[in-house]
Amino acid sequence: MKHLPKHLQPRWRYLGVEIETWPDADFDRGAFQRDLWYAAQNLYGDVGSAEADLTVLSFDLADGDGETIVRAYRGQTDRARAALATLDRVDGHEVGLRVRGISGTVRACEERYLNGRAGGEEQRDVVFETEPRAAVVRDDRVDVERDGGFAGATRLDFE
Repeated sequence: MKHLPKHLQPRWRYLGVEIETWPDADFDRGAFQRDLWYAAQNLYGDVGSAEADLTVLSFDLADGDGETIVRAYRGQTDRARAALATLDRVDGHEVGLRVRGISGTVRACEERYLNGRAGGEEQRDVVFETEPRAAVVRDDRVDVERDGGFAGATRLDFE
């Protein structure tokens, strides 16, 4: 089978996306892809989501921090950003997503916008609500373990 000439090949854009969730969240690329497709389909319908053709290429999530690359057709990046903005849960876990940037190649997207954030956490014991509790410290964020979930805080709350 012959390849298409370069001027007929599809043009892609790659979105570098930062993922933030609670430290106990555990979902994989497949769950993220499925919920992204559902979000795009609910927002734009079958035809609109097919035109954007959102695909998750790489995915890394560890201890509540992660990053991924989402591929979309050129000219559909606004739709891709809107679909990502409507995504607030993945596989039942609350998530926060930030598009860090858009590139024309996967390599440029990785080098410019993704920096291997996943896994930079530290376990500590803190005093929260006058009781000692376990906490996960990531950068300037502190997620304190409580009965039935986590509570978000910053380092300033403990100083």
